[in-house]
Amino acid sequence: MNLNEVLAAFKALPQEEREELERLALDGTKGQLFVPNPGPQTEAWFSEADELFYGGGAGGGKTTLLVGLAIERHKDSLIFRRQIPQVDGLEKEVERILGTRDGYNSQVHKWRLPNGNRLQFAGMPNESDKEKYQGRQNDLKAWDEITQFTETQFRYVNAWNRDASGGRCRIVATGNPPTSAQGMWVVKYWAPWLDPSHPSPALPGELRWFTTVDGEDIEVEGRGPHFVNGEWVDAVSRTFIPSRLEDNPDLMATGYASRLNALPKELRERLRNGAFDVEAEDDPWQVIPTRFVKAAQARWTDRPPEGVSMTAVAADVAQGGSDKTQIQTRYDWWYSRFSSYRGSETPDGPTVAGLIIKEMRDRCRVVVDAGGGYGGDTLTQLAHADVDCYGFKGGSGSASRTREGMYGFKNLRSQAVWQFREQLDPDYGSQIALPPDPELLADLCAFRFEIRPGGGGEEIVVLPKDNMKEMLGRSPDKGDTTIMLSASKLGGLKRPKAAQERRDEKRRQVTAQTSQGALKAKLRGKRNGKSV
Repeated sequence: MNLNEVLAAFKALPQEEREELERLALDGTKGQLFVPNPGPQTEAWFSEADELFYGGGAGGGKTTLLVGLAIERHKDSLIFRRQIPQVDGLEKEVERILGTRDGYNSQVHKWRLPNGNRLQFAGMPNESDKEKYQGRQNDLKAWDEITQFTETQFRYVNAWNRDASGGRCRIVATGNPPTSAQGMWVVKYWAPWLDPSHPSPALPGELRWFTTVDGEDIEVEGRGPHFVNGEWVDAVSRTFIPSRLEDNPDLMATGYASRLNALPKELRERLRNGAFDVEAEDDPWQVIPTRFVKAAQARWTDRPPEGVSMTAVAADVAQGGSDKTQIQTRYDWWYSRFSSYRGSETPDGPTVAGLIIKEMRDRCRVVVDAGGGYGGDTLTQLAHADVDCYGFKGGSGSASRTREGMYGFKNLRSQAVWQFREQLDPDYGSQIALPPDPELLADLCAFRFEIRPGGGGEEIVVLPKDNMKEMLGRSPDKGDTTIMLSASKLGGLKRPKAAQERRDEKRRQVTAQTSQGALKAKLRGKRNGKSV
């Protein structure tokens, strides 16, 4: 129910009932410095969700909700913006509610509130900044403009959402729909409310329960406890409550709507209407346009095309650590979903080689990332098993050029990424079908490029993987695997040493057998000649 519907219902009541409700409201909020607006903001205020996402449209009272909760409901609050200068708006909103800046230390962005509650504002511009908040206990952890943060920042810091005295703890995120593919993790995280393809959609404000199994969120029934990996754990509840400018009468009265209505169409749909399914504007240096990837994902089917043999298998190997080993197969233009394994499940080359062979069909070739050191042992094991395997080393040289011949490439990685862009281009009749995986979408759209002078003229340089890690908050393993799979027939791939040795040995055996056969034939001819 939005604010207009609430007010209409209130006005429809008999005068006596309206007056009684007004009296009860005043009695119930006596002494409060902040009272939420009726409608979505009040629903968010009283939500029982452990993790609430509130927002959608611009001007719906998102920032006010966060500071209001900190002032009235929580003893120790920490509110994040991605960049610390952005907390200026939060500071002004607290000052507006309190009517003073007394108790605020602007040097460390800490506020001692009138009722004794503590509030701090913080920035997290770099991925590694999350480690500064390890062990920091807060009963309210709030995230203003959540789509500007990475998923790993959000998950890591929230681990210390607790109160030693046993009070109510909650996580509240606010924001508008993502404006880049890197913010799409939010749609996946609150998928029952935001993903139109979710098999079991949730209503606004409805609680859904989640626990983590082997690093993946799994929806379960109720808090539990649930038996997961040998231990009993409680699930965490999530919900999403949408809001729009119409739910914020004070801001609505300022004429803010006319400013939103003047925005370009795609921004207007996101910010005015809170639409989560509008195409984001790509970064001008983004290698693969978002619409290319989404079009390829829209073509995908659950099964590979009939009558088409498996073309290749690609693997990005992780051994231990937080990254995952990703294995993906390809049937010409059709790319499979990923088989993902925790690093602890793939501790060595023989294990990964066995998983790859399990996926193989039709004696297809295998491509393994050999640039980081982990893939070498896997390639050796595959070579000894007589698999047609190749190592992908992104730093290797490239003699290729872009489709129109204008630019060369700095290295093999730049070539493979750019040529996959060319393969996906719908203007050239692309048939490629990619699995509808949000992480893959974010990974492929995270590649950035520059044009630099090279030995043979200007060349395309795809920026290093570390840039993508900083942007995504994780390693782009799925994107790397798909790129390798697309490049499975490139000439720059190298056979592992063991495979080349095995191939040379086979050639020697064939040569020896051929020579021996020729010698035997010659001897038989001589014997036949004597008998004649």
